[in-house]
Amino acid sequence: GSSGGSSWCKGKGELLSSLLIPALFLSGILCLCLFVLLWGIRLWIQQRKKQLASSGTDGKQPLTVAFFHPYCNAGGGGERVLWCAIRTLQKKYKNITCVVYTGDRDVTGEDIIAGALRRFNIKLSHPVKFVFLEKRYLVEAALYPYFTLLGQSLGSVLLGWEALLKCIPDVYIDSMGYAFTLPLFKYMGGCRVGCYVHYPTISTDMLSVVRNQDTRFNNAAFITNSPLVSKFKLVYYYLFAFLYGLVGSCSDVVMVNSSWTLNHILSLWRSAACTSVVYPPCDVQTFLDIPLEEEKSITKYSIVSVSQFRPEKDHPLQIRAFAKLLEKRRPVQQPPLKLILIGGCRNQQDEERVNKLRRLCEELGVAEHVVFRINIPFEELKQHLGEATIGLHTMWNEHFGIGVVECMAAGTVILAHNSGGPKLDIVVPYEGHITGFLAEDEDSYAETMARILSLSPEKRLEIREKARQSVHRFSDRHFEETFLLSVEPLFK
Repeated sequence: GSSGGSSWCKGKGELLSSLLIPALFLSGILCLCLFVLLWGIRLWIQQRKKQLASSGTDGKQPLTVAFFHPYCNAGGGGERVLWCAIRTLQKKYKNITCVVYTGDRDVTGEDIIAGALRRFNIKLSHPVKFVFLEKRYLVEAALYPYFTLLGQSLGSVLLGWEALLKCIPDVYIDSMGYAFTLPLFKYMGGCRVGCYVHYPTISTDMLSVVRNQDTRFNNAAFITNSPLVSKFKLVYYYLFAFLYGLVGSCSDVVMVNSSWTLNHILSLWRSAACTSVVYPPCDVQTFLDIPLEEEKSITKYSIVSVSQFRPEKDHPLQIRAFAKLLEKRRPVQQPPLKLILIGGCRNQQDEERVNKLRRLCEELGVAEHVVFRINIPFEELKQHLGEATIGLHTMWNEHFGIGVVECMAAGTVILAHNSGGPKLDIVVPYEGHITGFLAEDEDSYAETMARILSLSPEKRLEIREKARQSVHRFSDRHFEETFLLSVEPLFK
């Protein structure tokens, strides 16, 4: 019996080894075929680039610098970075053509440029060429109810392929966080590539949220309740983080918007030599024009929050903390309080979110004290900030926090979330003096708001002045200097 068993094992071993060699051989041939195919595509793209270039004007061919920004008409902080970057390059380099890959097919190039001027007060010295992409739906989160990160990343490669076929640049900059397009443009398009990272697609914090089975807006309850599903999601996240590190390390130049993002990108991409912090340009000057005065006789206090109505901004926390603050103040006849929520609505989902927030105000009995101002013009935003006592921000791990900087520049006393960019870069002491306050949950927000309101007007003015002085490092001029230093290797 034992000899029969051993001969069976021996036969099985021989069968495996006889299968292994052809399998390895076949894998080798497939890899070679893939390599030849990719090399062929690269040569074809280079050939295509020469044909497109030869039809250019006489004399020296201008250098084409392309920005991948599928939502360039959105009007958020990321778009301000895009237009400031283009304006900076046009000022510095004479012989370049700036191209923007966008999926905003419902508007013309002129509309987009006019929007940049209207929203951000940014005027470009030279025209920009827009390449309109048809497959932007491939990067919409709604298309991938499950495996969203992976779906959007692979979708971005297909969208990038469409972009590359329509225009083959010399320098490619991903300014919206689609890192999976970097190897495509570098190895297939033969471009020098750079990127500006507002937010890592996956962060070590996200891994810890799943590992500790926390429920958040990007980690559903059915996942946290099942250890098995949590384990599976964790493996998927680790695999994705590995891929993300691989594609990110292809970049010749990496710019990040804050210390928080820097720490994450360094741990995932491991390319410290070409990574630098370039703070996003905030329109500090416009807000610094608001006169800073000591509050004379106070008839009402307003607390203002400026951020898009997106789930991660956590507006419910603002409303709940405000309700607790009102409870604390009830007994005494103090100046009345208003909470003003200012933000942009991009779509139907954002509008539904605002309606939910309105219902929450009703439930908590604070509806008459809360005002919603949606998609308002810049002048009205300035007016609200100029009149506000407290600027409020509640997003956990906000990567930077342009809204926080604007509140400080406008002269409000800022109360931001004790995490991410506000904690590490923005609400930090200046010349040994405090520039604002940080909080974490409903109770600490309510307590800190009460504390700020109980300070003397002189003390508040002192904090506001220091906050103002500290925000100069987030100005357009500072961005231009650091951005040009960072991208220099792409133009050598």
